[in-house]
Amino acid sequence: MKRIEAIVRPERLEAVKAAIVFVGHKGLTVSEVKGHGIQQGITQSWRGEEYAVDLLPKVSIAVVVNDHEVHDVVDAILKAARTDRLGDGKIFVTPVEEVIRVRTGESGPEAL
Repeated sequence: MKRIEAIVRPERLEAVKAAIVFVGHKGLTVSEVKGHGIQQGITQSWRGEEYAVDLLPKVSIAVVVNDHEVHDVVDAILKAARTDRLGDGKIFVTPVEEVIRVRTGESGPEAL
């Protein structure tokens, strides 16, 4: 099993959620986060004053999938999240050792 975490623009959340569900996954976790990548934030002007915003609002979407499903989910996220502009985000894929469903105690792939 793998955990896929996608950090994307907030305005792309609904498209990414729909794409994940479309490829067959109903479970996901969404968190509002702030951060920056290589762009190091942005500079904005307000009332003639310039100020730096170095922590930009993003959304973190996490989903755990079986190993053979990783490619499909990552492709779906890429297509839904991409705007071809700086700050589109990142996708991280990490191994998951164990999954346990709290309600039933099931573990492994059955718990997904």
